Amino acid sequence: MSKSSILKGTIILTLAGFLTRFIGFFYRIYLSNALGAENMGVYQLIFAVYGICFTLYASGIQTSISRFVAAEVGQNHIKNARRILKIGLILSVSIALTCSIVTYLGSDYISIHLLAEPRCSDSIKILAFIYPFCGMTACINGYYYGLKKTFVPASTQLLEQIVRVISVYFIALYFGNGDNVVTCELAILGVALGEIASDVYSLLSLLFENKKANMLSKVTLRLRTIMKELLKVSIPLTGNRLLLALLHSFEAILIPIMLKKSGLSTADALSIYGVLTGMAIPFIMFPSTITNSFAVMLLPTVSEAQAVRNNSLIDRTTTMSIKYSLIIGILSTGIFMIFGNALGVTIYNNATAGVYLTVLSWLCPFLYLTTTLSSIINGLGKTHITFFNSIVGLAIRIFSILFFIPKYGIAGYLIGTLVSQLAITTLDVAATYRNIHADFDAVNWLLKPSIIIAILGYFTYHSYEFLIRTTNLSALLLLFISCIALTLGYILCLFVSGAMSKKEFGK
Repeated sequence: MSKSSILKGTIILTLAGFLTRFIGFFYRIYLSNALGAENMGVYQLIFAVYGICFTLYASGIQTSISRFVAAEVGQNHIKNARRILKIGLILSVSIALTCSIVTYLGSDYISIHLLAEPRCSDSIKILAFIYPFCGMTACINGYYYGLKKTFVPASTQLLEQIVRVISVYFIALYFGNGDNVVTCELAILGVALGEIASDVYSLLSLLFENKKANMLSKVTLRLRTIMKELLKVSIPLTGNRLLLALLHSFEAILIPIMLKKSGLSTADALSIYGVLTGMAIPFIMFPSTITNSFAVMLLPTVSEAQAVRNNSLIDRTTTMSIKYSLIIGILSTGIFMIFGNALGVTIYNNATAGVYLTVLSWLCPFLYLTTTLSSIINGLGKTHITFFNSIVGLAIRIFSILFFIPKYGIAGYLIGTLVSQLAITTLDVAATYRNIHADFDAVNWLLKPSIIIAILGYFTYHSYEFLIRTTNLSALLLLFISCIALTLGYILCLFVSGAMSKKEFGK
C-alpha cells in the first residue's frame, strides 16, 4: 500500500472523525447542562458495562477480520474476504445476543452490586437491545478497513453521531420534562437509535459492495478454515482486551468510591467523575481523531506488508507514524496548556474542567504516540506486547486510585494517569524498535515543534487576552480563532523550519 493511499484513508477517517467529534462537543455541552455534573457521572458509569460487552462481541473479531481480509486481498483473494466477513458476523452476533440477554436480565444486580449506583439499571436495559447491531457494524467496518476502503466506516461513524444527537435533543426536549434522571435514560435511548441507524446503513452499503464484487476471484478457503483462523486471532485478542476492559471498568467504578473515601459526598464524587470523564478527557481526545484514523489504516497495512515480507514499507510507515504522532501531540499539549482554563469555563461553564484540561495536556504526545505504535505492533501479530504494556499502565492507575485518591483527592489520580501513560509509551517505543528499523529525528520531531509551539503560544495567548479586554466579540469565537491561528502558524513554521516537507505527502 502506497504512502498516498494510507494518507487518503487517514484523511477520510479524520474528516469524519472531526465532524463527529465537533458535533459531539455541542452534544456534550447540551448533555452537561441537561444532566448536571452528577448525572453526567452516572451516564459515564453505564459505559463501563457497554465497554466490556463490546470487547466480547466485537473488538477482537473486528481486528481479526481486518487483518485476515487485508492478508487475503494482498494475495488478490477477494471473494475470500467476503466469506471471512460472513463468518465474523455469525460469531459476533451470536455473542452479542448472549450479552444482551445477560445484561438485560441482570441489570439490577449489575447496577447495585457492580456499579454501586442503582440509577444505572434502566439505562443498562436500554443498551442491551443494541449489542447485535453494534456487532454487525463493527464487523462490516473491520471488513472495509481490511480492504483499505474507509468511506463506509467514516460515514457510518458520522451518521451514528448525527442520529444520536438529533434524537436525544428532540426526545429529551419533548419527554424529559426537566427531569435529569429521565433525560439520562433518554440520552441512552439516543445512543441506541444512532447505533441502529448506522447498522442499517452499513448493511445497505455491504449489499451494494457485494453486488460489485461477486464476480471477482475464485473461492480458495473453506468456511471451516476461515472459522479456525478467525478464532485463532480473535480469542486471544478478545481475552486480552476483555481483561483490559474489566480493569478499565474497575477503574471507572473505583474512582467515585475512592473519592467518597477522601471525604466527598456521593453527589460531589459523581460530579467530579462526570467533569473528568464527560468533559475534560473528551477534549484531550479530540485531536487524537487524526492518530486514531492513522492507527486504523496502519494495522491492515502492516499486516499486508508482513504477509508479502515488505519490511521496508513497515519501516517507512512506522517512521512516519512516530513523527506525526509527536508533532500533533506537541501542538495539542500547547493548545490545552495555554487555553485549557479558558476552554473549560467558556465551553462547559466549569472552571474545574479547565484545570483538568491543563493538567492532562501533558498526556497528548504520549497518548497519541501509543495509539499508532500499538496498532503497528498489533499489525505484526504481537498483540501480547501491547496487552502487557496496557496492563502495566492500568496497574499504575489503579494503584493511584486506591492509595492516592483517598489522601490527595482527584489530583492523585491525575498524577497517576500521567505516570501511567509515560510508562505505556516507553514500553511501546522499546517494543517497536526491537522489531522494526525505524528512523528517529529528535531535532525535527521534538525540538523544533516544541520551540515553535512555545513561541507562537506565548504571542497567541497574549493576543487573545488583549482582544478579550478590548473587543465585544464572544469569548468562544475568540478562543476558536486563537486555536485555529495557533495551529496554522505551527504548521507553517514546521514547513519553513524544514521539520515538515511536501515530499512526505507524495507517493
